[in-house]
Amino acid sequence: MDLTMFMPHPNLSDEVNGNIVRSEIEGGVSLGDLPPSTVLEIQTQHHRYTAVFLGESQALISGHPEFCPEPVLVAIAGSTWGGSMLKLRYIGRGMHLEFCHPEYRTPIVTSRIEEVRERIDLGFDESSTTNENSVTSPQAMPVQSTAMPSMLARGTFAKPS
Repeated sequence: MDLTMFMPHPNLSDEVNGNIVRSEIEGGVSLGDLPPSTVLEIQTQHHRYTAVFLGESQALISGHPEFCPEPVLVAIAGSTWGGSMLKLRYIGRGMHLEFCHPEYRTPIVTSRIEEVRERIDLGFDESSTTNENSVTSPQAMPVQSTAMPSMLARGTFAKPS
């Protein structure tokens, strides 16, 4: 395992270099590492968003009562620390998600992200087993959706380089 220490960039302020280090410590999800159809649950200070990643930076997002009460196709720009510097195609804890909504001229910026989780659809009801070796047909059962433990805690996604 190659561990390289972050070297502060001499042309960036201490505040910016500190934010970069903090994003490495707190972790996040690089959209480039996600396969299409990945479903993310993004908990911010004020709302819980559901984003169905479609590829590149496209996603169907919902969870805000005004901007996206129903799924809407958006372009996820990335995350900010609350200023103008954007970490492209990245959703980071402790940062603010920024996405472009088709009905608004300026990007939507969320409150601070507290957690990012991958939601897994199991496709069957685990309680429907009749004995240890017999499971009812998955097509006959409703889909059970489960929020998995934090992708960051599970190590599902590598921290960005």
